[in-house]
Amino acid sequence: MLANPQTRLWLLAAAVLASLSLGACGNMTDRTRSMLYAVTPYKVEVVQGNFVSKEQVDALKPGMSRQQVREILGTSLLTDVFHADRWDYVFTIRRQGVEAQQRRLTLFFKGELLERFVGDEMPSEKDFVAGLDARRFSGKVPELEAPEDQLKKFNPPKKDATASAPAAPLPPLPPSYPPLESTR
Repeated sequence: MLANPQTRLWLLAAAVLASLSLGACGNMTDRTRSMLYAVTPYKVEVVQGNFVSKEQVDALKPGMSRQQVREILGTSLLTDVFHADRWDYVFTIRRQGVEAQQRRLTLFFKGELLERFVGDEMPSEKDFVAGLDARRFSGKVPELEAPEDQLKKFNPPKKDATASAPAAPLPPLPPSYPPLESTR
């Protein structure tokens, strides 16, 4: 047995603290648990690669030159030294609270001409942009017009006959400004 009473006191305090800590874990309610899940650290949105829209894919035609393809899609994300006749366009977006999206388009060339292309179904530009803010949409669209009674508050005051004369007009602007640097 330990002879030092101070050591026994510390051990007893540690045991009590450990049992209280473990007991607190068992008393966590669903409400407390949901509050803990609601407080999450901010996660940065990660966007990587080339976004390719349905409209861009529709513009591709077999027989196009590499330069024509590059003008439509931009430079490919992946070019492989061992597969010089293959271009890969990969797009990935990861956002907090939304499932990660990944899309891939692979183009095959024969010499300098596009032979074929395969890949995922691409969204139109309009659909892609609409999907970016989908998680922030509350469901209720605010009314964008003010009723007549609210608009009347902002009408300019009517001029009286007794009002003072209008202010003098501002002088005209000079025809040109002086040079910024000396002409010496």
